[in-house]
Amino acid sequence: MTKNNPFPYTIDHKRYHSWNYHLRQQFGEKVFKVSIDAGFDCPNRDGTVAFGGCTFCSASGSGDFAGDRAEDVVTQFHKIKDKMHEKWQNGKYLGYFQAYTNTHAPVEVLKQKFEPILEQEGVVGLSIATRPDCLPDDVVEYLADLNKRTYLWVELGLQTVHEKTANIINRAHDYKTYVEGVEKLRKHNIRICSHIINGLPLETPEMMMETALEVAKLDIQGIKIHLLHLLKGTAMMKQYEKGLVEFMDFDAYIKLVVDQLEIIPSDVIVHRITGDGPPDLLIGPMWSLKKWEVLNAIDREFERRNSWQGKFAKNRVELT
Repeated sequence: MTKNNPFPYTIDHKRYHSWNYHLRQQFGEKVFKVSIDAGFDCPNRDGTVAFGGCTFCSASGSGDFAGDRAEDVVTQFHKIKDKMHEKWQNGKYLGYFQAYTNTHAPVEVLKQKFEPILEQEGVVGLSIATRPDCLPDDVVEYLADLNKRTYLWVELGLQTVHEKTANIINRAHDYKTYVEGVEKLRKHNIRICSHIINGLPLETPEMMMETALEVAKLDIQGIKIHLLHLLKGTAMMKQYEKGLVEFMDFDAYIKLVVDQLEIIPSDVIVHRITGDGPPDLLIGPMWSLKKWEVLNAIDREFERRNSWQGKFAKNRVELT
């Protein structure tokens, strides 16, 4: 922020450090993610630490918009890439290993999945979604090698810092494990994007703010703020029927996200600030399907407050 720039990121016309802004600054052009399902499982699905998976997670392992796991990763990449070019004519690509837990396999298997994508024309890097309890030393060493060779993000699911909530959603790891996972990756300067979810069962807005406050203290480079959305066929349906899940109100969600971003340091890149699901599977909240209305409402709330990301953050890094 400068004297002639009353808030950060005016090039992107946002008052938060958007993913699109960051990528254009990094690469000088449009870069979009190509979502791939590499056929992995999760440790809280296959019995490694638990069974059943997170209660909010869909049958596709939260990879509802990824490719078809029955196809090899290169075939998936080109199919999804070509489909995305219907919207964006030009651009570079990040291979996005989204579905399930993408480090839950031996290193040799990981190499068979990740390396072919790096060889595809136009690919500038990888984004690998995983859990903090799936970072054994040899996997971290391989990720460190990737980080030296390409533009790498590890998307590390947290969801909440509250152990009671983590137990309700069958997360099967605690916050201490998450902090240790962050430390392992940051020893190698690997970029980390933390995932949190607003609207989890029995959580109050104060609890959701506590999660954001704790995340703001961590050495992370990015954050995804998700809206909990309930999908047909998930274990959370039973929790919903028991009255444990209440959908967040549109206005309450907008206010909360802006509250959270005000305490997130301004150098942390905001990869996402809402969430949606396949319309044919979505139970609610139905307003989540109106993505642009959500994004525009967040922009308006920042303007109404004359605020910006990091306004109340400690040790905020100012852009020049």
